[in-house]
Amino acid sequence: MSQPLLDKHRATLDGALNAIQTRAYWSAYSEMPSPKVYGETAAEDGKKAFEAHLGQRFELDQPGQSGWQGGEQSPYGITLDVQYPVCDHEALIAAGQQAMNGWQKLGAAGRTGLCLEILARLNAQSFEIAHAVMMTTGQGWMMAFQAGAPHAQERGLEAVAYAWREQSFVPAEATWEKPQGKNPPLVMKKHFEIVGHGVGVVVGCGTFPTWNTYPGLFAALATGNAVIVKPHGNAILPAAITVRTIRRVLAENGIDPNLVSLCVAGQRSTTQALVTHPAVKSIDFTGGNVFGQWLIDNCRQARVYAELAGVNNIVVDSTDSYKRMLGNLAFSLALYSGQMCTTSQAIFVPAGGVETEDGHKSYDEVCADLAGAVSAFLAKPEVALAVLGAVQSTDTLKRIAEADSGALGKVVLASGKLDNPEFPKAEVRTPVLLACDAADEKAYMEERFGPISFIVKVADTAAAIALSERIVTTHGALTAGIYSTRAEVIDAMTAATLRSKVALSINLSGGVFVNQSAAYSDYHGTGGNPAANASYADAAFVANRFVVVQRRYHI
Repeated sequence: MSQPLLDKHRATLDGALNAIQTRAYWSAYSEMPSPKVYGETAAEDGKKAFEAHLGQRFELDQPGQSGWQGGEQSPYGITLDVQYPVCDHEALIAAGQQAMNGWQKLGAAGRTGLCLEILARLNAQSFEIAHAVMMTTGQGWMMAFQAGAPHAQERGLEAVAYAWREQSFVPAEATWEKPQGKNPPLVMKKHFEIVGHGVGVVVGCGTFPTWNTYPGLFAALATGNAVIVKPHGNAILPAAITVRTIRRVLAENGIDPNLVSLCVAGQRSTTQALVTHPAVKSIDFTGGNVFGQWLIDNCRQARVYAELAGVNNIVVDSTDSYKRMLGNLAFSLALYSGQMCTTSQAIFVPAGGVETEDGHKSYDEVCADLAGAVSAFLAKPEVALAVLGAVQSTDTLKRIAEADSGALGKVVLASGKLDNPEFPKAEVRTPVLLACDAADEKAYMEERFGPISFIVKVADTAAAIALSERIVTTHGALTAGIYSTRAEVIDAMTAATLRSKVALSINLSGGVFVNQSAAYSDYHGTGGNPAANASYADAAFVANRFVVVQRRYHI
C-alpha cells in the first residue's frame, strides 16, 4: 500500500532511526534562525503571526465548547489577552475516541507519515512558536527559538522514530503451518492489528510548554491514540498553536481533527476529572512533586509518565582547567535563570579544598571564584538579558528573596535585579549562590526551582560522592556531574550514578553544559530515580501505548 507522506519524509525518519541506534550527532531541524534555512521573510512573518494572536479569540472549533478563557501573564510584562475555548472534557474524550477508529485503520505507516508531516509543518512555524514560548515562559529569544521550536520538534521526531520502530516489529499478517507427520499440516492465517491503548492526556508545564510536551504527544499519537493537550495556565499559546496545526494537517488528510484537542482548565478539579476518566489510558506530566504524585496515586486506569522535581548535583574533586570549569558552571547556573529541570542546585566541595592547575584552592576560594565567574559572565547587560531571560513565576521570585535573605545559608553571591530596556516590566534576576555545610540538609536537599544554588562543604570527596548518591536515590535528579583529574574518583562517581540511576557529566569545560540534553543521543531522565519514572526517549516510552490484537482462522 502506497504511503505518500511516509515516502515524502522517509529520509527524515531514516535519519532519526539511525541516530537513536548510533547515538551520534544528527539533526532534522536547524537550530539556527537563519533566513537561508527558514526563508528570507520567516522571522518577520513569524513575529506577525504571533502578534496576530494577541487580544484575540483562538478559534479551534472543538466539541463541547461552553465559553472562553485566558489569563496568561507574560514574564516580560507585555499584554497577551488571548482567549481560548473552554470545552467539556467528556465531549473531548468522546470525540477523541470516535476519531481513533479512522486513525487505527490508517496503520502504523500511515500514522507515522502524518506525524512526520505535522512536525515539518510545525518546523515551518518555528518563529511564531518561538515568540509564543518566549513571551509565556520568560525564556530568552535564542533559547525560546531553539528549545521551544526545533529542539522540541527533534524530541517529537525521536518519539515518532521509536514508535515506528516498535510498531514495525509487528507483521500485519502471517501464515502459520504446523507439520502433523503423515497427516495434513495445520494451516492458519493470522492477522495482527496495532490498536492504541486509549486517549492520552499530556499535561504541560509553564517553563517548557513544547519541549516537555512533544515527546508524550507524538509518542501517544504515533501509536494510535487520541491526545488531549492540557497546557499550563500561563503557557497556553504555544500548545494552542501546536494543536491547531495538528488538527489542520489531520483534516487535510481525511482524519477527524478531534483526534487531537486542547483542554483549557481553570480549575484543578477539571484537570483531575479529565485525567481520572476511565477512557484515559496514558498521562504525560512535567511539574512539581505534589500533583505528579497525585497523578501516580490516583490515575490507576492509566500509565503515568512523570517528570518531577529533583536535586541535581555536582562533585568538585580537582581540575586541570579551573577557569574553564568555573565558566562552564557559571553558564549552567545562569541559563534561563536556573528554571530548567536539569540545572545543578548542589555543588559539593571538600572542606580541604581542591587541587587545580593554578595550585590548591580552599573551599572559601572556590566559593568566591565561582561567584566571581557568574558575575563576570553576566557583566555585560546584553549578554545577561539574553541568557537569563525573565523569571516565569511569582513563586520563584519568592524563593529567590528567601535565599537572598540568608535564611538558607551564607550568601556568597546575592541575586540582583536587572532592567530590560526592551521589556521594562520584565522580572529579571541574577543567580544567588549560598554556602552551607553538608549537615544543613534542610537547605539544599529539596528542589528550589530557580536561580538558587548551594556550594556545600563536605568532609572529603568520598563523602561528596556518597552524599550525591543518597540525594539521587531519595530525592531524585536528572543530572549529576564530577570534576576530577583522578581516574579512581571518576570511577567511584560513575559507580555511584549507576547505582542511583542518573546521567553523569564528567569534566565539562567547553561548549556542552550539564543542563543541556541532545535529542537522539542523550536520554533525558533514566526512569530509575524519583525525579522521573520515564525517559525521553526509549522503547519503554512508546511500547506500552499500544496493544496488538490478533485474529486467526484455518485455511
